[in-house]
Amino acid sequence: MTIYNAPTRDMDFLLHDVLQVSGADLPGYAELDRDFTSAILEAAGQLATDMLAPLNLPGDQQGCKLENGVVRTPEGYKAAFEAVKEGGWTGLDCDPAYGGQGMPYVMGVAAGEIFVSANMAFNMYQGLTHGAYSAIHAHGTEDQKQTYLPKMVSCEWTGTMNLTEPHCGTDLGLLRTKAEPQDDGSYLITGQKIFISAGDHDLSENVIHLVLAKAPGGGEGTKGISLFIVPKFLVNEDGSLGERNGVSVGALEHKMGIHSNATCVMNYDSAKGWLLGDLHKGMRAMFTMMNEARVGVGLQGYAVAEAAYQNAVAYAKDRLQGRAVTGAENPSGPADPLIVHPDIRRALMDQKSFLEGARALTFWGANLIDRGHNGDAAAEGLVSLLTPVIKGFLTDKGFDSAVQAQQVYGGHGYIEEHGMSQFVRDARITMIYEGANGVQALDLVGRKLAQDGGKHVMAFFEELKGFIKANEGDATLKADFLDPLKAASKDLQAAAMFFMQNGMKNPNHALAGSYDFMHLFGHTVLGYMWARMAVAAQKALTEGTGDADFLNTKLATGRYYMKRQLPMTSTHLARIETGADPVMALTADQF
Repeated sequence: MTIYNAPTRDMDFLLHDVLQVSGADLPGYAELDRDFTSAILEAAGQLATDMLAPLNLPGDQQGCKLENGVVRTPEGYKAAFEAVKEGGWTGLDCDPAYGGQGMPYVMGVAAGEIFVSANMAFNMYQGLTHGAYSAIHAHGTEDQKQTYLPKMVSCEWTGTMNLTEPHCGTDLGLLRTKAEPQDDGSYLITGQKIFISAGDHDLSENVIHLVLAKAPGGGEGTKGISLFIVPKFLVNEDGSLGERNGVSVGALEHKMGIHSNATCVMNYDSAKGWLLGDLHKGMRAMFTMMNEARVGVGLQGYAVAEAAYQNAVAYAKDRLQGRAVTGAENPSGPADPLIVHPDIRRALMDQKSFLEGARALTFWGANLIDRGHNGDAAAEGLVSLLTPVIKGFLTDKGFDSAVQAQQVYGGHGYIEEHGMSQFVRDARITMIYEGANGVQALDLVGRKLAQDGGKHVMAFFEELKGFIKANEGDATLKADFLDPLKAASKDLQAAAMFFMQNGMKNPNHALAGSYDFMHLFGHTVLGYMWARMAVAAQKALTEGTGDADFLNTKLATGRYYMKRQLPMTSTHLARIETGADPVMALTADQF
């Protein structure tokens, strides 16, 4: 059985020493003092450790079952879902007008990480509901909000997003699902959707599907797409459930991982639906869900790896294997523990330095979203730029970290009983869904860099420059953190300049380097996070506040990232500057 303990001490450091949330001039932030946030995170951690984590392995083994048109979740899931609902966790950062607790998004993200680490597949049932809630909250009519949101906030009703069809995923302009308008203002939705996470299950009374479909008069491509609310059960005027809608599960997908989340083929046979947002502008409404979902998937990428890392550390301390090359460190035993060996330390430090940097980036991203929701256009622009990096880089490296954790176990990591293979299998999907990582890289280079005339990437460079200048008076910080960050920033700027100079003449020069650019950007922004954490840790040490051992450990971990991981920016730049020629050299027949 695997272990998991919520990293609440690290979260506390990020929220209060780095982001300084309680001092921010944002709605709800003044209430976020250390005692309050600690109480929330400790409670989330207790629920995760006691109830959610123990269901992770058996849930994976049992999976979901489709029986006579009804989807059954694994044993214990219903009781666990009720516990999550009763604790108010499903509405932590939702609007109080609809039964939510109204906390900032950053607290929803912090608690969400804990639940994902404990049981990623289970948490998806409420996670997808939150995305559907956000879309209805942003684009729904008052009647739609009153009808659906209270029940979705409580997760009495859950939600989904239906984009993909058998013949189209990324290219949504090809979708065939039709929406026929009716005299009463509703639409009849007909078509098939695939890969629908939490598409149906026995955890909630109703499932509210948000479905992309084409209504008449919309034209070709994505411009003709609209978004519709299609409930599993129709809702009566008094809010009670009515008859079953024309929605059914065609099959459950058999997948590599996340076995305990029901990934469904959904059939819509003249199902009754209602337009959400403006006609033929469904992509705009859907992106409300997708942007949130992409940050959430980036979180999944590192959160699963966090659980894998914790188990790898425990195993490395316990497993006796070989002797330290500098002399026995466990002379009374037959061998030394694995953790004495430099290569095991390297693997663990790779994981630890990435995970803590990834958490910092995700929390900062959540803070930017909170600022954007409150009218800060610069924050909104910056998080829009960073979203493909959060999604793509954190899931790529998160999967790599899960594999490294598995590797620490050797052969025991490959067999199912130790649970490490599940972390690897579950983490793998994060690189694919909500826009495959290659698509995230294309979005970053092809759209986000030039957005608003390049204003947001220039603002990012200025933020780094200002931060470095403000803190370079500390010689140790300058040498260990600020100078490496400055070098990485120059690599990132050079890559962006290469695209500007060459991409217009031949777009392939930019697109061939897009994946490397996403990783170059990812390393740079994690370097920035580590530099910010180092400044906060050094300040606390100087002032004699906080846990000195924790703070020194933080600084040592940060130095590792700056010395051993951040130099990858120069490699990615070198690849980018080779342009498209090596990538496009072969004809299709030569592969």
